[in-house]
Amino acid sequence: MVMRWFKQNVWAAAVVMVLRIYLGVQWIEAGWHKLTDGFDAAGFLKGAVAKPIADHATQAVIFPNYTYFLEHFALPNVKLINFLIPVGEFLIGVGLIVGGLTLTAAFFGLMLNFMFLLAGTLSTNLAAAYRIHCHGGGCQRRTLRD
Repeated sequence: MVMRWFKQNVWAAAVVMVLRIYLGVQWIEAGWHKLTDGFDAAGFLKGAVAKPIADHATQAVIFPNYTYFLEHFALPNVKLINFLIPVGEFLIGVGLIVGGLTLTAAFFGLMLNFMFLLAGTLSTNLAAAYRIHCHGGGCQRRTLRD
């Protein structure tokens, strides 16, 4: 039903095309900078293994299988990862711009983003990162570490 609406509505198709091309350019630019300026994921991977996403209350690792994957596959093969990430970003952008590979490019783009998220780029709920502490003299914003 939604796909039929996108195919029949010219304005919706135009908006989706502009969004697709914009996102494709962003992916190509990110991949191109990594290809030309050099890219090393070793530091990011070591940081993700050293400080995985953990429950704030129990300090239990939330994604232990992914941490195991990073430690036992990604880090030993960091040269492969250093090649796959920039080339993958570049090809995702090409697929989005060309339009014939949109679903494939979108799938791999989502996979790449989820891998970064699981590695800890979004390590806490941003809304819960601060708490408000109120007392007789007023309210103060404190971090969870306070």
